[in-house]
Amino acid sequence: MKTRITELLGIEHPIFQAAMSWASSNAPLVIAVSNAGGMGVIAAGPMRSEDFRKALLQINAGTTKPYGVNIPLNNPRAVELLDIAYEARIPVMVASQGGPREHLARFRAIGTKWLHVVASVEHAKKAEAAGVDALVVDGAEAGGHPPPSEVGTLVLVRRVVKAVGRPVVASGGVADGAGVAALLALGAEAVQLGTRFIATPEASVHDNYKKAVLAADVGDTTLVGPRGLPIRQLKNAFSAKYQAAELSGMGKEELEKIFKSSSLKQAALDGDVEWGKLEAGQSAGLVDEILPAAEVMRRLVAEAEAARKRLAEL
Repeated sequence: MKTRITELLGIEHPIFQAAMSWASSNAPLVIAVSNAGGMGVIAAGPMRSEDFRKALLQINAGTTKPYGVNIPLNNPRAVELLDIAYEARIPVMVASQGGPREHLARFRAIGTKWLHVVASVEHAKKAEAAGVDALVVDGAEAGGHPPPSEVGTLVLVRRVVKAVGRPVVASGGVADGAGVAALLALGAEAVQLGTRFIATPEASVHDNYKKAVLAADVGDTTLVGPRGLPIRQLKNAFSAKYQAAELSGMGKEELEKIFKSSSLKQAALDGDVEWGKLEAGQSAGLVDEILPAAEVMRRLVAEAEAARKRLAEL
């Protein structure tokens, strides 16, 4: 399958592994996905500078294929992380949560392609006007930080594709090749999967986290946190406590205290899947086994091709 994204980035398949704090804050997952012809993306946000540098060296030693780096531009350490990425001459930036304009010229000068994550038509238009090469569009089904508007992937991606000229990578609610084919049919030029890649040996999260993803059904996630920046996570003791407090009319300061009492790290590294922020998308309900990332890629491509052939025969 050749699309504007595969041509732009030099990848074989229009499939991205999403940047997921802790789960893809490592070299092995990125290497496995990129070597299988997709776009592996390292999540730099939670990483210490020395660990980020080391991981980039490992990635460059482990693959000659393109890979991506995600840096949240509102991260207090964003400037330092951007400098490290620049020094490593990364091939692809998949930035999020901030304006890209001031950074583009520097990275363009070293040949980096810049993709920007958006969750609304307004932000998509702004990113396009800033000059990014492509957009990653997150729908409401996605784990982590979906759009506050709660607009689903099918509707949001189609709306953005009609509103902008830049290639779009669709994200949210996909765990198999049929989903990949569906979003390509909407006009997306590639599809990003996150939760599916949590259930791989290469994902650097606790086994309890992976088992929780396998056990979840499609209705077992919920939105937790401030309305303006909620997170989608698997339902657990923490989400129940927060939502009960919210329903009781508890004040903003007390709610914030409860929200900050839990962290993604608590679930991802410590394995506390009851009281940690167990971030995952609705597609967890479509994931039922742990597979090597390369095998996930192989199946995604085969399933997408099968879906495409089925549609052609209708």
